[in-house]
Amino acid sequence: MIHYNPKSWFSLIFHAYSRQVFRKLLPAMGAMGAFTAGICYVELEVLERPMEVSNVVHSLLGFVLSLFLVFRTNTAYDRWWEGRKQWGALVNVSRTLALRIREFTPNESAHEHFNEAIPGFVKALRDHLRPNVPGAPIPPEAAALAQAQHVPNAWAQSMERRATALLVAGELTDQQHWLISQNLERMVDILGACERILKTPVPYSYSMFLKKFIFLYVVTLPIGFVATFAWWSVPVVMLIFYILVSVELIAGEIEDPFGVDDNDLPLDGLCKTIEGNVKEILERL
Repeated sequence: MIHYNPKSWFSLIFHAYSRQVFRKLLPAMGAMGAFTAGICYVELEVLERPMEVSNVVHSLLGFVLSLFLVFRTNTAYDRWWEGRKQWGALVNVSRTLALRIREFTPNESAHEHFNEAIPGFVKALRDHLRPNVPGAPIPPEAAALAQAQHVPNAWAQSMERRATALLVAGELTDQQHWLISQNLERMVDILGACERILKTPVPYSYSMFLKKFIFLYVVTLPIGFVATFAWWSVPVVMLIFYILVSVELIAGEIEDPFGVDDNDLPLDGLCKTIEGNVKEILERL
């Protein structure tokens, strides 16, 4: 995730990320510029006069396209923000669970187990949400859980079993066990919410149609622009193409907030925060 100062207005214009997007789109912009130059050559050099085409249609279609892009970016940001809220809730639930274990029972073995299991669940969730990103080496003590088909579930189950064992041993009251179980249930709910975001992308038909709409809109722009801008149509069309496709590109990046792109959520940092908080709570004298 990119950290920046939102009040530094001019520095954001020339931020490295803008150059990164420009480099990514440069081949397509070059192709669009060459296509526009070809249209300009035909109309200005081959034909007796440029074709007089009204821009009313493009104006109307541009309004419709702007609505589509607004909906696209809002949908993508809603997924990003929902993911951030779920991980923020996970930070709070992890702290609460560690506090309850620390204060409900003096069992040092239980403290050690949850000191490992809570960060283990969080890191397993992070890796579970990044199926195509190689994870960090697995500690030997967690190797057995790492072989599970659904690793976050295995960590949650290990914590539930340990809490039940403390209840059976009389080290927890029914009320205390219920409070701990509520935290564990909330952690599993967060797991399910993150899986819903990950496995429910924007509908294919909508994404496909928007890309086709942008392509057809930009490809037909030179036909009507040559009579007005002549050879200046080349940079004008390239600029419009850059703006429209950049918005779609950014929306496509943030709609999956759990990856490792520049604008994705800082899951590694959140994992370190939870691990540090839990360790401080459970190891405090």
